[in-house]
Amino acid sequence: MSNNTTPTIIKKDFGHTKNGDAVDIYTLTNKNGMRAEIMSYGGTIVSLSVPDKNGHCNDIVLGFDNITAYENKSPYFGCIVGRYGNRIANASFDLNGQTYKLAANNDKNNLHGGIEGFDKKIWGCEAFSTPESACLKMNYLSKDMEEGFPGNLDVTVVYTLTNNNELIIDYSATTDKTTICNLTNHSYFNFADHGSDNILDHIVTINGDNYTPVTSALIPTGELQSIKGTPFDFTTSTPIGKRVNSDHQQLRYAGGYDHNWILNKAEDKQLSLAATVHEPKSGIVMDVLTTEPGIQFYTGNFLDGSFAGKHNNIYKKRYGFCLETQHYPDSPNQPNFPTTELSPGQTYETTTIHKFTVN
Repeated sequence: MSNNTTPTIIKKDFGHTKNGDAVDIYTLTNKNGMRAEIMSYGGTIVSLSVPDKNGHCNDIVLGFDNITAYENKSPYFGCIVGRYGNRIANASFDLNGQTYKLAANNDKNNLHGGIEGFDKKIWGCEAFSTPESACLKMNYLSKDMEEGFPGNLDVTVVYTLTNNNELIIDYSATTDKTTICNLTNHSYFNFADHGSDNILDHIVTINGDNYTPVTSALIPTGELQSIKGTPFDFTTSTPIGKRVNSDHQQLRYAGGYDHNWILNKAEDKQLSLAATVHEPKSGIVMDVLTTEPGIQFYTGNFLDGSFAGKHNNIYKKRYGFCLETQHYPDSPNQPNFPTTELSPGQTYETTTIHKFTVN
């Protein structure tokens, strides 16, 4: 536990990218000893240490010990994803009568902003604290037609670590030309011993009665399907491992869960509970609240044990899970989905909160 009565922030050097850009890492610590390490490369959460039921702080996110590994190996560990999180079909979309072609970096489709998305950029950083929180304000200007997206998009992301053991992520963006925008954080979580074991015993609840089924290329079909009577029903607390290998076409397509749940909301953009995860051995409980309409639940299906992460742990299949708050995948090509268009004069604003307790 920390002896600090107020939150603190420490800045350190985290090395240089292969292009020679300096990378800084900021350690945010609250009065309870909860700690978040966030680096300027990709706005990436490198570690997130939260108290377990015995009072010990466990690092619960997957990642690496050095910048070189993040550049060469990372499957989006902990980063800010943009300009468009998730997939865009056929790497193209139409906007105001014009077709925009993007990089096809996921078979024929565009994934997580393209070849050099926001996860590979150096973000400007400004650290500050209050008696109740430690904050890191990050900014990136995505130039017009970067990765094929129109408009100069000015993006701000603020990470706030509170004394209530919350990590709050506030996203905002403005543009000078109509564009699309869908930002998220891509942390892989594992509450058990630095990712040295699988996540099958983690117990998940998702506050969504419907999801968006996908094709074999993991592109939404455009349907909104009920989760009732399927392996996608997490309206009651269910271990990840209970049904992840069920004989269901959607699970076969993705190799597990890699789908968007439509969150139950009383009103649009309401900050409400999206998901809860509990890991019995550590006792750690994470509530995810968001203003977003959807959440992507991913069970580390593509982790294959081919590289080591922090503490030399080998990250195998099902050794991490993601809960990416978002608008739906491929929304620019799905007119019945909530829009991701952003026009001059508008401000993109979303908030996601990860709140930690113990059981």
